Amino acid sequence: MFSTIGYYICVPFAWVLRLFYNLTGSYGLALILFTLVVKLVLLPFQLKSKKSMLRMNRFQPKVREIQEKYARNQQKMNEELQLLYAQEGVNPMSGCLWSLLPFPIIIALYSIIRQPLSRFMLLSAETIERVREIAGGLGYDAAALSGRAAFYEEIQLTKFINEHFESFSGVSGLFRVDYSFLGLDLTVQPDAVWRQFFTGGWPVIGLVLIPILSAALSFFQSKAAMAGGGQGGDAAARSNRMMLYMMPLVSLWIGFTLPASLGVYWIANSVFQIVQDVILNKYFSTRMEAEETEKERKKREERVAKMLAAREQQRAMQEQMNRGKSKQPQKRQEKKPPEKGASTSEAGRVGNRPYARGRAYDPERYDDKE
Repeated sequence: MFSTIGYYICVPFAWVLRLFYNLTGSYGLALILFTLVVKLVLLPFQLKSKKSMLRMNRFQPKVREIQEKYARNQQKMNEELQLLYAQEGVNPMSGCLWSLLPFPIIIALYSIIRQPLSRFMLLSAETIERVREIAGGLGYDAAALSGRAAFYEEIQLTKFINEHFESFSGVSGLFRVDYSFLGLDLTVQPDAVWRQFFTGGWPVIGLVLIPILSAALSFFQSKAAMAGGGQGGDAAARSNRMMLYMMPLVSLWIGFTLPASLGVYWIANSVFQIVQDVILNKYFSTRMEAEETEKERKKREERVAKMLAAREQQRAMQEQMNRGKSKQPQKRQEKKPPEKGASTSEAGRVGNRPYARGRAYDPERYDDKE
């Protein structure tokens, strides 16, 4: 099931990458143009995120004032911060989501690179099996592959096809894939050849420089994003700090342990992102005041009014619940009426008639007087 879903996710990416490869004849240039298209597709969504981050940077003094004022009342602080965000029309978490977008894209791209026959050329399983049979007749032995080579078996088979392409001319949908770019083999993992750095020449030096360059550019990309957006709120500040140090480490790991073609993608992505951040920071910084139109102010006022109404409604319901609890009748212990003819005490008895004696009690008051 998951492999089927992954296949259909890879289809549009593979189509774009294959289009640029057919136009340029270079796998490296195809990756760079593929990265540019992805950035342009995501640009409308990143515009909103960048605008929100810049707005948050403008009212940070108000955020700090609220945090200092309600430092001992966390609930009140959160309420005031939510009200401030509604007034300014920003979402403090808007920048966090878009910073994670490169990961699903690079996962799909990795699948396309690792499986060029099934994910890049989009050949069926029957066609790939036929290709293996033809390659086996020419001396290709997939069982002889071990370790990392076995994991990237489709890449090894694709290279073998390139060397004997005339023998596969009858296979529909199959075409040559040249992985060389600037004298480098983009299917090689730099961690497999870095020990030959001083003896392997440019083919090894270039491969080792790819992850180092991708990590450095990733760091500058995070710095460029923070330069215009500031630290933002607490959530945004934590996200920015995490991205500043995590993304270079991730890009370094990807560049060293995975095929070099992914490192080329990461370098191109960082370069385009740096250019984009510089342009957007300058654009929004100069246009922020002009965008404060009456329509936007009205929208923010409506959001604030709805939030205040909801807050008042919640308080009214809480007060009503508290009053309801206070009005609940308390159970009283029922007192049994005294039995007929019984006295409240022995001292208050006169015959069989009980009554309460007062201060004016005189037992001889009604006796016959002589």
